[in-house]
Amino acid sequence: MCRVLGISRAAYYRHLNRKPSKWEREDKILDKMIYKEYKDSKCRYGAVKILRQLIKKGFKPSLKRVQRRMKKLNIKSVIVKKWRPYCSNKVNAAGKQNLIKEDFEADTINKKWLTDITYIYTLKDRWCYLASVFDCYSAKIVGWYISRDMNADTALKAIKNAIEIQKPDFKSLILHSDLGSQYTSSVVEEYLKSRGIKHSYSKKGYPYDNAPMESFHASLKKEEPRMNKYIDLEDAKISIFEYIEGWYNRKRIHSRIGYITPQECEDIERKKSAA
Repeated sequence: MCRVLGISRAAYYRHLNRKPSKWEREDKILDKMIYKEYKDSKCRYGAVKILRQLIKKGFKPSLKRVQRRMKKLNIKSVIVKKWRPYCSNKVNAAGKQNLIKEDFEADTINKKWLTDITYIYTLKDRWCYLASVFDCYSAKIVGWYISRDMNADTALKAIKNAIEIQKPDFKSLILHSDLGSQYTSSVVEEYLKSRGIKHSYSKKGYPYDNAPMESFHASLKKEEPRMNKYIDLEDAKISIFEYIEGWYNRKRIHSRIGYITPQECEDIERKKSAA
């Protein structure tokens, strides 16, 4: 066979006894670590976040190397980012102020909250509705509520849950929402007014005014693999709880807060305030 292939027997036996190089040995270890982080994230993490997790554990490959190894392992994030341009010359409805104005930076927790409602499909109960409240400083979902009704009560219960858990200073808190009837209803407006919470509104037909909140709902639908396989509302509640409280708030790292989890970010800020 060596004669047929034009290879010397010495080269053949040298190949058989060849020891893997330092880089090959490292790649073998790196592949295992990359695959573990990928599976631990339920196939949600891409190269950047996997790299950050590896750095935390003392292994410091380059981003290009992680990308090459992921390609070799034939794995990639389940998240596919889409860009959809929108016209920015939108205006608010009369009398509705936009206090946020696309400035999603906050100097501490419980200063700027974003809220919105999204659709969740179940096999038995059909469409259900998830209302969420997002903190701009920590990127944490501080309150949420899911029900079969898309009404003001669903929106209000998510806000009340956030208030009960976070116990914010109402005078310094801004709650930002879109112009949906759930948030412009007298039920929500009167409650916020009674607490002294300032209500801010997005411009009509302009989702970038509520971009982080929209981004969370998009991530939930892409990252939660059972999204269209819920049996009923109760099944959906269990999975949404596991995703938000078990994964998103406490395990999922975020680039906007320095690649730590929202709960870690909040805990650090609370310690600073206490000191």
